[in-house]
Amino acid sequence: MPETVAIASDHAGIELKALLKKELSDAGLDILDLGTEGPQSVDYPDFADKLAHAIRDGKVRRGVLVCGSGIGISIAANRHPEVRAALVHDAIGARLARQHNDANVICFGGRMIGPEVARDCLKVFLSTAFEGGRHANRVAKLTPSRRS
Repeated sequence: MPETVAIASDHAGIELKALLKKELSDAGLDILDLGTEGPQSVDYPDFADKLAHAIRDGKVRRGVLVCGSGIGISIAANRHPEVRAALVHDAIGARLARQHNDANVICFGGRMIGPEVARDCLKVFLSTAFEGGRHANRVAKLTPSRRS
């Protein structure tokens, strides 16, 4: 059974979201599309919340978020303890987000990144494992209940 990956965006991210949905589908993954679908203005925190709830409820382990800059939606997503969202701009950032930070959500700025770079970042994010080791204790400190 293929993994399901959640994806969501605000109005500024719908074009990139559509492209990334195709990439997920082409990779043989199931997609939980949490919106939005049209160009009418919406609030990006609502879509970050939907994706975080899908992770919290065990519907998905990983997700993709897009807004205009990627900044707002990543901040909104990281307010949830079950999310480690990383805003990336290149494949190196996508790789390190997984290897060192065990990020489970990748964020993009639909107005900031080109389609080919975004595709590469997504592929790297999906195919890279968390290294653990010296990074595991650091990642554990990101969970609110583990902070001292």
